Amino acid sequence: MENNISSKEIVFSPEEFEQVSKYLMGSQIRPYPNILVPQSAGPAKVQAREELMMQSLMESCPFRGVMSFVVGGAMGGFLGLFSSSMAPHQTIVPMTTKETLIDMKNTIGSSAKNFALIGLMFATTDCLIESYRGKTDMKNAVYSGFVTGGLLGLRAGAMGAVYGGCGFAAFSVAIDYFMHTSELFNPK
Repeated sequence: MENNISSKEIVFSPEEFEQVSKYLMGSQIRPYPNILVPQSAGPAKVQAREELMMQSLMESCPFRGVMSFVVGGAMGGFLGLFSSSMAPHQTIVPMTTKETLIDMKNTIGSSAKNFALIGLMFATTDCLIESYRGKTDMKNAVYSGFVTGGLLGLRAGAMGAVYGGCGFAAFSVAIDYFMHTSELFNPK
């Protein structure tokens, strides 16, 4: 059987061919002649030295630990303010305004300190474990949660450290699972 449909040959002019090839292959201009940058996810951009320095600073373990310390302290202060405003005061005589403000200051400071130290410990151990293992997965949260919980529970003895480590590790896994599977953090 013979096709009666005649095939029409598509011919590009040299200018059209050059435009199509540039569109399909991308620019042939290379910032460095011996470095090939894959451009499968769009045009690649070579970062400036300052950008690379800032990126390495922001990804460093001390920076992540300090940022968790600051953010944890702020969150702890807010929660301390909230809990001190709602907590029943166990006094026979009603507290004066000055006593109430002193009590609120102490509650806010205590909560801020605790949350800041927990944030510092968890973020630093997570970053160190991630750097040591060379992987970013849920095991890092388990290990760093166990270390953080164990250090926090060490005041209660060895079994307190084990229970604290297991509890904090389970909580870390639950939070990590929620953060990676929730539609709130991963919209479709």
